[in-house]
Amino acid sequence: MRRTLAAFLEMIQVQHSLFALPWAFVGAFAAARGVPKADRIVWILIAMISARTAAMTFNRIADARIDAANPRTKERAIPKGLIPIPPAAGVTAIIIAVFALSAAMLNTLCLALAPVALAVLLGYSYTKRFTALCHFVLGLSLAMAPIGAWLGVRPVWSPLPLVLGTAVLFWIAGADILYACEDFEFDRAHGIRSVPAALGISRALVAARICHGVALTALVTAGIVGGLGFLWYVGVCAIGLLLVYEHWLVKPDDLRRVNRAFFHVNAVVSLAILAAFLGDLWQRGRL
Repeated sequence: MRRTLAAFLEMIQVQHSLFALPWAFVGAFAAARGVPKADRIVWILIAMISARTAAMTFNRIADARIDAANPRTKERAIPKGLIPIPPAAGVTAIIIAVFALSAAMLNTLCLALAPVALAVLLGYSYTKRFTALCHFVLGLSLAMAPIGAWLGVRPVWSPLPLVLGTAVLFWIAGADILYACEDFEFDRAHGIRSVPAALGISRALVAARICHGVALTALVTAGIVGGLGFLWYVGVCAIGLLLVYEHWLVKPDDLRRVNRAFFHVNAVVSLAILAAFLGDLWQRGRL
């Protein structure tokens, strides 16, 4: 049981929830103009964890054959036989039900949008089979975090969560383009679509820089739209430096530090944006 649980936790990489969860809290706190009610925070947390877990387990099932053929991923739980596909599919179905419940507990708008969210989250797994724009679909799946959390607290559309979502979309797309450079040769040999496979590594790195430039522009715009203060822009500057460092780590002829760039640096980016927003709320006496 311990071995199976460890394999499942490794499969869903629960520690990487740090990518989207801080952005969801930014959306929730922004909608509440301070601290949301406790039940809103709890159900948003459940929705985020269940959505991400369902997406990861479904992705591992959908990519089982690809992962088994790829030297980088052949040791994952399903290709290695540690977790059979039928139990993984059963767990995925249960987690999807938990996500639907959490959406219903938030409000009717969130419940109505839950199928759309699931379509993006689960559909992403198949996009690399037919389009190099798959990185942007992954970005969209995480961009729903601040938007969905906002709607969970205040079910009214507003420009601020949409701008925050745009920042997440291009930030994740750029990071995923960097990450896909590791599989450049495998993807080209097996017909997997990605920006590195389509453009080559050097041009892919340029595309990632452009994405991150757009993300930073969106963060500045979010500050203007939301009337945010000095500490928000300090955080944006810090994120800009982190992204510069991320791109410094990855060279066309040296991809050894891609994992550090993708996982470690981007986890800090997420925490930095949450710290910047909470600092702004504190500065304005709303925290």
